[in-house]
Amino acid sequence: MKKNSMYTTLAATLQDGIYTITINRPDKLNALNRDVFTDLNTAVAEINTNPAIKSAIITGAGPKAFVAGADIAEFGGLDKEAAMALAKRGQDIFLAIENSKKPIIAAVNGFSLGGGCELAMACHFRIASDNAKFGQPEVNLGLIPGYGGTQRLTQLIGKGRAIELLISGAMIDAATALQYGLVNYVVPADELLNKANAILQLINTKAPIAVGKCIEAANAVFDETKNGFAEEVRAFGECFATADMKEGTTAFLEKRKAVFTGK
Repeated sequence: MKKNSMYTTLAATLQDGIYTITINRPDKLNALNRDVFTDLNTAVAEINTNPAIKSAIITGAGPKAFVAGADIAEFGGLDKEAAMALAKRGQDIFLAIENSKKPIIAAVNGFSLGGGCELAMACHFRIASDNAKFGQPEVNLGLIPGYGGTQRLTQLIGKGRAIELLISGAMIDAATALQYGLVNYVVPADELLNKANAILQLINTKAPIAVGKCIEAANAVFDETKNGFAEEVRAFGECFATADMKEGTTAFLEKRKAVFTGK
């Protein structure tokens, strides 16, 4: 296991191609502040550029919280323009997570509220511990979500349920999140990272270029500037130009396991 010390607010380890990023402010329930955003931005760049990383997990330190929200102490004194710039920066970093061509799973332990829920939703999918709680309580502060929460929550659970949660500020438990389709699995807290690792170990055996293009094409569903079907056709064709496609089809015909190289 290789540890990474390039961050001030994150702990990171790399093992078997899986980069596990832990938001490490447990005394603040891992609240998102400027330093966390800076570190997350650096972490996404590391995921995308380091060939040793095949996939990633984002989680929170301690048993109480994934991320309990934004660090409200940093909101004091912001005017309209500064607040918009703050939201835009958060959105840009979360978009970078969403658009990563390497899978990034949120392993949600405890509270995932406000900016924490938005971070989890920016990941490609979510696994929750049985004590997880999700919500967008910004209306309690006279605010709305600013890091993409209004958009992704609606995409993931539908307009009616999303608006109810957004305007009530209510929290939902892990079982309800599973029912709504916000998370893929609910597991006991002590099995959370094992479950995430098991899924990524399977994904890491697949053709990396094809995995990335699956993510790209699925994201195009929600991008008004793109025709998702056209994006699929393009990505399908581009896969045919890869060595991995030739290896995968040859291995299938030869009844053996494919060995993908990401080329």
